[in-house]
Amino acid sequence: MPYVIKRLLHMVFVLWAVATIVFLMFRLMPGDPTAAFIDPTFTLEQQQAIRAQFGLDLPLPQQYLVYLGNLLRGEFGLSFRQRQPVLGLVLEVLPNTLLLTMTSLIIAYIFGTLLGALMAWKRGGVFEAISVPLVLTTRAAPEFWLGMVMLAIFAFGLGWLPSGGANSAGANYASEWHRVFSLDYLSHLALPALTLAIYLQGLPALLMRSSMLEVMREEFVTMARMKGLSERSIMLRHAARNALLPLVTAFALGFGQSVGGNVVVENVFSWPGLGRLLADAIANSDYPLAQCAFLLIAFVLVLMNFLADLAYGLLDPRVAHERGA
Repeated sequence: MPYVIKRLLHMVFVLWAVATIVFLMFRLMPGDPTAAFIDPTFTLEQQQAIRAQFGLDLPLPQQYLVYLGNLLRGEFGLSFRQRQPVLGLVLEVLPNTLLLTMTSLIIAYIFGTLLGALMAWKRGGVFEAISVPLVLTTRAAPEFWLGMVMLAIFAFGLGWLPSGGANSAGANYASEWHRVFSLDYLSHLALPALTLAIYLQGLPALLMRSSMLEVMREEFVTMARMKGLSERSIMLRHAARNALLPLVTAFALGFGQSVGGNVVVENVFSWPGLGRLLADAIANSDYPLAQCAFLLIAFVLVLMNFLADLAYGLLDPRVAHERGA
């Protein structure tokens, strides 16, 4: 329990630090966020009234105190451009980002785990010699480059899948549930999800390979062979099963990192998610909207790190004992 409390306090501190950095970062950026509302014919008093409307006329320390007070009350302000509560705008696109993240992670971890297990089991063979460089290449390739390759092949070349957006123009659905599970929505989801999955599968593949190599040196694997069990049974029921522990925590960490790393992919495929909303907010100097999006991404990332830490302690009692949990 003391360890859990310590981790919770650490999480609060990290979120405060992120909130402070985000506040300073946007206010030190060049450009005037009120430029979109100020007409050249406006008088100085009218320009000052617009800045006062958004609290930008206050000294920076006072703006910071107001900002922290609003965060504690759950108030994230109004969008400079859309004149709507930013929390509502963020929550509107958050399901698209979460669905994209979960779909790509599930594909990446299923494929990556199987690939990593096979690379370890067939160590020193042709399969490993081909697979390891391929995995490293996809892991190192920039996400926007992978996205453009996928677009060139499956959208513009073969014409199998849509090139962007979440729904076809003019598509109408009875409810949000029907829209998300429609064939049209899923076809738009396919390319960005596959692009992310190709990029993300490198981590579980290499992690599973490393974990499997360690497990294969354990005595229980030797005992299983001495009992006459088949190689397939040893790999699936004994070696792979015990090598999965690091991937459980890696999945939780990967979820948080993917939510924050979707910005590039969402912009390449015009996917209406949190990453694209954040990019648009930064381009338009919409401080409240960008701050809310950044803080939500930071919260998800910190929360998933916290859950991954707890999960590892629960799955491996030795870790919990060492930490005094």
